[in-house]
Amino acid sequence: MGTWTAPSAIERELYEAKARGDWPGYLDALARSELFLPQYRAQVDAEPTQARFHPTSDRSGLVVLTRGMLPAPDPHTVYLPRSLAWFANAWDSADPPHLAVNPGSPVQAYLTTTPADRVRWRAHWDAVAPVWGLAPGAVHSLHTGGPLHGPVAHGLAVGAHLAVSNGEFWNAIAYHGNGYTRERERLRQSWGITTSEGWHEVLRGLLGAEMVSPVWEFALRVRRVLASDFAGPVDVEHWRHAAASTLRRSAERAAEPQLTPDGVTVTEPRPTAEVEGEVAGVQRLIGRIARYEQRFRADGLLAEGDWVRSVEGWDYGRASQMARWGLGARYGTLAEAERGVLRAGQAARGAYRSWEEFSAGYALGRCLHFDEEEFGEWYAGTLATHLTLTTDPAGPWRNIPWRGLA
Repeated sequence: MGTWTAPSAIERELYEAKARGDWPGYLDALARSELFLPQYRAQVDAEPTQARFHPTSDRSGLVVLTRGMLPAPDPHTVYLPRSLAWFANAWDSADPPHLAVNPGSPVQAYLTTTPADRVRWRAHWDAVAPVWGLAPGAVHSLHTGGPLHGPVAHGLAVGAHLAVSNGEFWNAIAYHGNGYTRERERLRQSWGITTSEGWHEVLRGLLGAEMVSPVWEFALRVRRVLASDFAGPVDVEHWRHAAASTLRRSAERAAEPQLTPDGVTVTEPRPTAEVEGEVAGVQRLIGRIARYEQRFRADGLLAEGDWVRSVEGWDYGRASQMARWGLGARYGTLAEAERGVLRAGQAARGAYRSWEEFSAGYALGRCLHFDEEEFGEWYAGTLATHLTLTTDPAGPWRNIPWRGLA
C-alpha cells in the first residue's frame, strides 16, 4: 500500500487494519466512526428527515465517507452522518450490492451487503456502542486537509475550547461538523439563526466582542487601569471603590450641560437610586469575578498572582467556531469562513498575550454566563478543556505560537 498520511486517527485505524488483513478490526473501526452519506442539498432542504441512497454510476455501490475524508463543502452536496448499524437496518434487497467506504483512497473497501454481512455489521456495532464518532474532551486533529501552523491555524485554535468539548477536529476549516441538518439545527436552537443574513450578523457581533456583557468588561477595564497606574496587584476593595467612583462620576458628567450644534443641551440627572443600584450590582460582580479567579488559581486555570484581563475571548472563541458552523450549515462560503477565522485570531491576539491568558478570559466569560458560581458541570467542563489544551503535547496551543506567525 506504500506510505500514506491518514487525515485523522479514524482513517489511520482503518489503514492499519486493512494493511494487516484484519477485516474484523476494520469493521470495529467503522462501527466507531460516523459514516457520512452524500445527499443533494435541495432534496434535504425539501425533506430534512429523509436520507436517500444515491448509488454509484454503475449501481454497484453506495458511497460513504469517514469524517477525515470529507471534501471541501460545496453549495449543492451535503452529508448526513449515519452509523454502521443504521446502514445494516436500512438496507434492503433493492439496494446496491456493496457499501463503498472511502472509494479511491488507500482505505477504501467495498463491503458486501448480504443479510449475513448486515448481521455482522450489527454485531460489530453492538460490541462498540455507544462509543461513536470523535470522543468529546480530547484534542482531535486533521493531519492532512487542515492547517497545523500559520495564521489560519491560529484562528482555528482560538475556537479549540468548543472543538474539544464538542468532539470535533480543531483545525477543520473545510467544515462539515456533525452533518448539514445537525449544523442547521444547532444554529437554530442555540442562536436563532435560520438564514445567511442572520449568520453574518451574529458572526459580526462576536468578532466585535459585542455579545459579552459590557458590565463585565467595564469591571475588568477598571482593574486594568488600576493595575497599570499602580504597577501591581489590585486589592478587591480598592477595585470596588474605583468602580463605584467611576460610575458616579459618569452619571454626574452625563447631567452636565453639553454644547451641541443645536445649542446647549441640558440632561436631567439620573435618579440617585438608579445610579446606586448600578454601583451595588458592579460591586457584587467584582466579588463574583474575584471568587472565580481564586478558584481558577486553585485549579490551575490561572497562575498564582494572575488575573483575567478581559472576557472578550469568550466572543472570539465562539466567533472562530461560528465561522465554521455557518459553512457547515451552508449559510456562508469557505472563503467567508476563513476570513472569520483569521479575524477571530487577530482579535484575540490584540486582547491577550498568551494562550493561557486568552483561555482564562474565555473561561470566565463562559462561567459568568452559565455557571452562576455553582462550580458545576459548566465550570468542570471548561476547566477540563483548558487543562487538555494547555498540556497536550500534540495540541495546537503547544505547537502554535501566540505571536510571530509566519
